[in-house]
Amino acid sequence: MSPAPRSGKSPSRRKAESTPEPPPPGGDAVLSARARVAIDDGVLGQDTAQHRLGQALGSGRPHHAWIVSGPMGVGKCTLAVRFAALLVDPESTPASLRDFAPRTDSRSAELLRQGTHPDVHLIRKELAATSADRELRDRKQLNIPIGLLREQMIGGSSGDGHVHESRVSHSSVLGAGKVFIIDEAELLDADGQNALLKTLEEPPPHTTIILVASHEDRLLPTIRSRCQRVSCGPLDPASMRAWVDRRIDPSTPAREWIIGFAGGSPGLALEAIEHDLHAWNERLHAIVSDLERGTVDPAMAEAMAELVSAFAERVVKSNPDASKDAANRKALGLLLSVLGRIVQQRLLDASNAGSTDRVSALTACVDALVDAERSVASNVNQKLVLANLIAQSAPLLSLRGG
Repeated sequence: MSPAPRSGKSPSRRKAESTPEPPPPGGDAVLSARARVAIDDGVLGQDTAQHRLGQALGSGRPHHAWIVSGPMGVGKCTLAVRFAALLVDPESTPASLRDFAPRTDSRSAELLRQGTHPDVHLIRKELAATSADRELRDRKQLNIPIGLLREQMIGGSSGDGHVHESRVSHSSVLGAGKVFIIDEAELLDADGQNALLKTLEEPPPHTTIILVASHEDRLLPTIRSRCQRVSCGPLDPASMRAWVDRRIDPSTPAREWIIGFAGGSPGLALEAIEHDLHAWNERLHAIVSDLERGTVDPAMAEAMAELVSAFAERVVKSNPDASKDAANRKALGLLLSVLGRIVQQRLLDASNAGSTDRVSALTACVDALVDAERSVASNVNQKLVLANLIAQSAPLLSLRGG
């Protein structure tokens, strides 16, 4: 069911075929970009998930609520949009539903490509930046507050006293049904999850709700129990190579490092290219080597914080609607991932060498990285996270015993 790889064109980050046209004024650019891939290119490497959804569609009575879970960047949201394309298209046929293959030439497909489909709603934390509610606009975009859910989906009074219509209760415009996709659904705050639960318990007719989550365990058990689940995993090596051959020029510096770092995640590979994470790898390698030699300098944490800050500034500069706080948190998570790969390689080397003391020390270092990731999720100050990580790791990395 995976699409055949296309031949690439040129530079380091290739386009699938050509640069897509921007959506028309008023169109959702993110939905448009997702739909162009979902409809025209398909979802690479998630055959089991696509087969499961095709079976549900082929039955004629697919469940009204779904959780699409899996690691970052493996195609979860694209899969959800492809599912939506089939659900909302009046021209979908029994065969296209069963084969999980949306029409590419229908009016519904073109509306999705333009990001203007009236029956598909892609809810994400970044929509707060363009909210009519000033309180929502001023938020840091670290979660999806109930006010945004009210504005985009369930209706009700928001923080500024404005009463929003319940979009989820509206009838389908094209007549086939309507779909609400909540990306990073685990970021829904407690009030938002409880409010969503009521909709899941009493769903409006001809409505499908798809929760896309990298951390399904952060959703309420009562939400999870009311949803059918589909899991997406990292792409297998063959699928990842097919994606890389289509998107990354062979002359791209550090191409093999990018493939290894991505670990089957095309989204992570794109982040590595766009933000030159291989350069981070070189700098962090140097810091780890210094720590192994017993050199500890407060400037190490400062240097890592500068990488994070520069990343966030680039994100905000390229996207006026982006939140610097959210970009900082994302950058810190990526930095910890790069560090984790460095430490894991040292752990593998120590294990192969039979150095038990070093294996124990590096395992403790991995635990320190996990603690740091938890701190990031809890919004602990990033400089404090990095300083604590250096303080915990320094004595562990300097242990060279056998």
